[in-house]
Amino acid sequence: MGLFSFKQELAVDLGTANTVILKDGKIVLDEPSVVAFDLRTNEVLAVGAKAREMYEKGHAFIRTVRPLKDGVIADFNAAEQMIRGMVKLINKKSHRLFSPALKMVVSIPSGSTEVETRAVHDSSEHAGGRDVYMIYEPMAAAIGIGIDVLAPEGNMIVDIGGGTTEIAVISYGGIATKQSIRVAGDVLTNDIVEYMRRSHNVRIGERTAEEIKIKVGSALKELDDAPEDFTVTGADQMDTLPRQIPINYSEIASCLDVSIKKMEEAILKTLEETPPELYGDVVQRGINLTGGGALLRGLDKRFSDRFGIKFIVPEDPLHAVANGTGVALKHTDSFNFLIR
Repeated sequence: MGLFSFKQELAVDLGTANTVILKDGKIVLDEPSVVAFDLRTNEVLAVGAKAREMYEKGHAFIRTVRPLKDGVIADFNAAEQMIRGMVKLINKKSHRLFSPALKMVVSIPSGSTEVETRAVHDSSEHAGGRDVYMIYEPMAAAIGIGIDVLAPEGNMIVDIGGGTTEIAVISYGGIATKQSIRVAGDVLTNDIVEYMRRSHNVRIGERTAEEIKIKVGSALKELDDAPEDFTVTGADQMDTLPRQIPINYSEIASCLDVSIKKMEEAILKTLEETPPELYGDVVQRGINLTGGGALLRGLDKRFSDRFGIKFIVPEDPLHAVANGTGVALKHTDSFNFLIR
């Protein structure tokens, strides 16, 4: 198959923060959704992790772009170049002599408009896709954690990615009720940037804020297993001199509170719109929490306490959508909920 195979099948979780690609059911690429261009020649310098290293650190002739914003394509050309570059990385790893025709299943937010859906389809086609299918992210997340989405029973997913929080009740291979809000990981990161500016008078970048979120991020002001304080170095806004500030999880929980409440409102709205029989299934089975946001300390407990329903964080919540997209790739003939 290697050097001369004429068709390649790829499952793509095209995320705002990271893009994950699976081949033969295995993750072959997991890279930041970033592409870097040379402004003098408009050539692609790097994609993924190498481009991320240049993000916010490049010089005047380097333009780094995150092609997706709020879960959808914001820069069509950059998205196409990023997908194309990532497919090349995969082919380079497998020592292919040429690029084969691609069959692709790509995940998209459930709240995508027709124009946004078409943008993903066209970008994938322009990047080499011959057969392109799309799947809604909460459906992919459900499949990825082992739920039988075709069964006549209600299952609820809350998938918190980088750009969107996807909430859906799934039954009989369809989405019964859903909410898709553009409050997710990126907004939480920005909340931290703004908090540091307002409360500590210090300027930090997106990457530092992301590190704070990972090290001491929390949805609760009191944790049983509290992380150690994290020291942040940033530029003082008054005199631009470097300052080192210890940050604890309680203050981060306070600064994220408003955004998490918006997620809670969307969850409540979904539950209110869920038919009674499916609601009963959800209460009995619990609600599955997936995506990178599921890893935020105390979030499952906060949601469980708020709604009186158990929130479950499955194994490897970060790759639930990607894994589900990989399963869908094997069942394009029988999964009639896939979008062409």
